[in-house]
Amino acid sequence: NLHQSVFVMMPTLIFLTIPLVFLVASGEIDLSFASTYAVAAYVFALLVKNGVDPAICLVLGIFTGAAIGALVGTLIVVFRLSSLVASLGVLFLLRGVILLLSNSRSITIMEVENHWIYPLLVGNFYGFPMQMLWALAFVIFSYYLFNKHVFGIHIHHVGDNYVSAEQMGINVKAVKIKTFMFVGFGAGIAGIFTTLITYSFFPTQGFGYLLLALAAVFVGGTPYWGGLGTIAGAVFGVGVIAYMEVGVIAVGMSGVWRQFFNGLIILLALLGHRLHGDRVR
Repeated sequence: NLHQSVFVMMPTLIFLTIPLVFLVASGEIDLSFASTYAVAAYVFALLVKNGVDPAICLVLGIFTGAAIGALVGTLIVVFRLSSLVASLGVLFLLRGVILLLSNSRSITIMEVENHWIYPLLVGNFYGFPMQMLWALAFVIFSYYLFNKHVFGIHIHHVGDNYVSAEQMGINVKAVKIKTFMFVGFGAGIAGIFTTLITYSFFPTQGFGYLLLALAAVFVGGTPYWGGLGTIAGAVFGVGVIAYMEVGVIAVGMSGVWRQFFNGLIILLALLGHRLHGDRVR
């Protein structure tokens, strides 16, 4: 059952981690995605509960995620705020909003199981979870977007040296805001998928993924100084983190060890970047 648990966790982490690679490569960071995840899930669950067609709820939920990403990006890029500190502020602000709106109560949406959207997104395909196939499609799409598309090439330039990128005629602000939007988009998908799998929204949703997704980015070989990034590496990072999260418990060690190993892996990854990075830079 180890793989089953990992198959629930991995797609969520992929939707959160891959867009972060884009953002870190562009020279920014976003911590607010863990709350964006919950807001999108809340919008989705609340609308389903009120009888709106789940397919429309899905679109509105993902749109909410992207809109929050755009707002956070605009706040940081236009006002030249530190993305680390500003997104941390948004993380807590949105979490507070969710707790207030939901009265700290969860929402259960069992009725979604009978809608065509459920088997399509999180059903089983010959015993294989559909969410893994969607995550794979997302990885392939992101890989081309990052490595072959103009958007990805702009991100590399902006992260490497935004002054020269501006002189080349790249709209640095627009590129960065779009990247923040992509993070919100991914967080929205992750929140909705988790809500579908568990049939429920709960206000603290997503908080546990904050450090895991960031760890997966850095463990996967995307250095924190921008200009470089790897999608394949991020998927590897997600695999390491997901198997470790579930594996520590499966081996019979207590959950207390999870935090210890997470910290250890992040530090080792950073040391690896530093030793390897001097050559790359």
